[in-house]
Amino acid sequence: MTTLVAQSETVGNPLANIGIFSLFVIVTMVVVIRASKRNATADEFFTGGRGFSGPQNGIAIAGDYLSAASFLGIAGAIAVYGYDGFLYSIGFLVAWLVALLLVAELLRNTGRFTMADVLSFRLKQRPVRLAAATNTLTVSLFYLLAQMAGAGGLVALLLDINSRAGQSVVIAVVGVLMIVYVLVGGMKGTTWVQIIKAVLLIAGAGIMTVMVLAKFGLNFSEILGSAQSAISGATTAGVADRDVLAPGAQYGGSLTSQINFISLALALVLGTAGLPHVLMRFYTVPTAKEARRSVVWAIALIGAFYLFTLVLGYGAAALVGPDRILGAAGGVNSAAPLLAFELGGVILLGVISAVAFATILAVVAGLTITASASFAHDIYANVLRGGPGKKPVTEAEQVRVSRITAVVLGLLGIGLGILANGQNIAFLVALAFAVAAAANLPTIIYSLYWRRFNTRGALWSMYGGLISTIVLIVFSPAVSGSKTAMIPGADFAWFPLANPGIVSIPLAFILGIVGTLTSPDNEDPKVAAEMEVRSLTGIGAEKAVSH
Repeated sequence: MTTLVAQSETVGNPLANIGIFSLFVIVTMVVVIRASKRNATADEFFTGGRGFSGPQNGIAIAGDYLSAASFLGIAGAIAVYGYDGFLYSIGFLVAWLVALLLVAELLRNTGRFTMADVLSFRLKQRPVRLAAATNTLTVSLFYLLAQMAGAGGLVALLLDINSRAGQSVVIAVVGVLMIVYVLVGGMKGTTWVQIIKAVLLIAGAGIMTVMVLAKFGLNFSEILGSAQSAISGATTAGVADRDVLAPGAQYGGSLTSQINFISLALALVLGTAGLPHVLMRFYTVPTAKEARRSVVWAIALIGAFYLFTLVLGYGAAALVGPDRILGAAGGVNSAAPLLAFELGGVILLGVISAVAFATILAVVAGLTITASASFAHDIYANVLRGGPGKKPVTEAEQVRVSRITAVVLGLLGIGLGILANGQNIAFLVALAFAVAAAANLPTIIYSLYWRRFNTRGALWSMYGGLISTIVLIVFSPAVSGSKTAMIPGADFAWFPLANPGIVSIPLAFILGIVGTLTSPDNEDPKVAAEMEVRSLTGIGAEKAVSH
């Protein structure tokens, strides 16, 4: 998600974009301040007092999940690659069925604040919490970095700022706003920001979809035909040969390319059920029934949004044209903003641009509250200060540590976002999903469904998944060895796939089995039975998770 403005033109009015974005910030800040009147206890700060209904939490989940990459990246991918671009939408949506059927209800019943509550319930507390918190912080930081760098990329289109220094200032502003949202509002304030942002994003995409359909007499076949004609008439090298109505425009050809797609699909479909900031949302509702309802609402909203991206993507190909999209400095990511300008001029572009900016703001706030809660609750309260003979940490102390962590993470995100600005950040999002799928999901599944599972199996699976994913990504074409790589001048890419999911995810599952079966430790059957009863019934879910 690099710079999005066309090099030969200024699209829209920077003052209008600033005005609309400022209005969003003012409104959401008022909401956050009103929502934050009760934020003293850990339960209120980390989970919003479990006071959100299923529909409210479902809308917030959609807000958490639909990042700027979803809106800009997928619409652009469909505009340029057609059918293959839409496969991203399908992967992201199908992932929610995994979350709904395998983890949502059981996780809500078993845990209290974080994913580590579930993983350490019947295993050795300190090593498992440390591993789970390490994974949570790693996934959150890479996701945070991608969003912050994305903010720098959006600046050129939103505010017509092309200098790196100017974009760095905007990244810093986004980071400071994010820190304020989290410090003041906690989970309650952050959730309301995500609800507002989700409504704006889905409504904005819906309005643009209706406008595109109206241009073609509500005939989707007409849009597809026009898109294919526009692609066929393109002058950009290699574009005119693509059949955007059939598979293979992006992931066809070589066997490596096809395997790479399967690997990416595995990471997308399985990664969602292991994303810490998504899993933490299940603790903000009062009952397991509401947790299920929230996922159903999320699936409906996210599904509608991804159907909109199909119309927007092919509409951008037909109305804007692939040459103009690829000629913009941001390449495929400029498709949605350019389409907004084509459909509604300065006002619609300003609204859509501000919504995209707000999207980044809401997502980074959700990531920060999750990472800071994990550090305060898991590492500080249970690893550093936990254990026999030590004075237990108070809830007020946990909240204070979480706030300090949020500031540190925010400053770290600003610094790394400025460093990564202008770089290829697609691999960072892929890394977050791949790490979540390999490092978190196997241990979550085994903890919930396999009684024999023990501490060694959990540690081997979590650390094995984390290390293998990062190592394979570092030595992949995403980082070096190609023009679009993170370090284009170097070449140490001995691993052929851009996403390591097809290797690291099965490896993590296998390590969990091998670690368990080779360990003489058998966990306490009474605790295993208690976890099974709790996960299925929800009895005792409100109590502190410790034994």
